[in-house]
Amino acid sequence: MVFGLLFAIVAGALVSLQNIFNSKVNEKAGSWATTSLVLGLGFAASLVLGLAFEGGQVFNFSQMKWWYWFSGLLGIGVVTGIVQAIKYLGPTFAISIVLTSQLGFAVLWDSLGWMGLEKVPFTQQQFIGVLIILGGVILFKWSERKAT
Repeated sequence: MVFGLLFAIVAGALVSLQNIFNSKVNEKAGSWATTSLVLGLGFAASLVLGLAFEGGQVFNFSQMKWWYWFSGLLGIGVVTGIVQAIKYLGPTFAISIVLTSQLGFAVLWDSLGWMGLEKVPFTQQQFIGVLIILGGVILFKWSERKAT
């Protein structure tokens, strides 16, 4: 569990850092160039690292369902959506909305057992947790207006 927490913390820090870079690239190059750069460099780096760490096994797709191939296309929506959200809402508010949406949909996918996930019962505690996070986002935005 400790390693999972550490990986999640590092991933969160890297996503925040990537979003800063992406928004700066978007200011100079535009949304589609930013998306191409992010996903293209990510592809190249992951290909090199995959080959280095896993060799030819990196291309073993025999147990993969056909619709998993669309995952990369979702990345286009992720990068473009976040870049545009930051452009219109600012980084902190945009990312807080993204994270709240991510948590809400993760709870939904888990509770419905969609896309091969093990079905996890939806609990009142989960609902309250999502509401607390949503309340925090609203409080954050409300306090920002009060300060100006």
